[in-house]
Amino acid sequence: MAYEVHVLYDGFSKMTENGMEANCSCTLIKGPKKIIVDTMTAWDKELIIEGLARHGVTCEEIDYVVCTHGHSDHIGNNNLFMNAKHIVGFSVSFKNTYFIHPFETGDLFEREEDIKDPHLWQHVAGSDEPGLQRQNRNRVLQLADWVVPGHGPKFQVTQKMKQDVEDILNNSDNQFHYI
Repeated sequence: MAYEVHVLYDGFSKMTENGMEANCSCTLIKGPKKIIVDTMTAWDKELIIEGLARHGVTCEEIDYVVCTHGHSDHIGNNNLFMNAKHIVGFSVSFKNTYFIHPFETGDLFEREEDIKDPHLWQHVAGSDEPGLQRQNRNRVLQLADWVVPGHGPKFQVTQKMKQDVEDILNNSDNQFHYI
């Protein structure tokens, strides 16, 4: 059985006079294992349950909860999935057991617009490791057909995006250009 990707809710982020308003994208991956990626804020419990139900899935059926990082808008409903293994940023756990796993995650892409406006991922959303994030963004753009960003609708990776990355990687004078 193949896997299907269903974006339950598109994320968003925007600056306001009071700070930033944001909620993450929430994605269901259905296949031999059922996976939910990022569980929104604690106030979105009913949205998650309703979103899963639209695809014939209950919280109890989820095998893995993957939270790209520990911000409150990405982990707010992890407690709905008590039968699942939880992967949160660097931590992989099931009940009281934590597994050692060498990977890093986060909002690799804030939203599609940050490809043309790197300021969005570098400064507005903030990047702890801009060099590493830039490398991983480029790698994903080379490999992926679609991207589900942390705070926006999924978008198709175009040939132009792939070619732009290739041009940047082949031009050592352009090492400081951010995609």
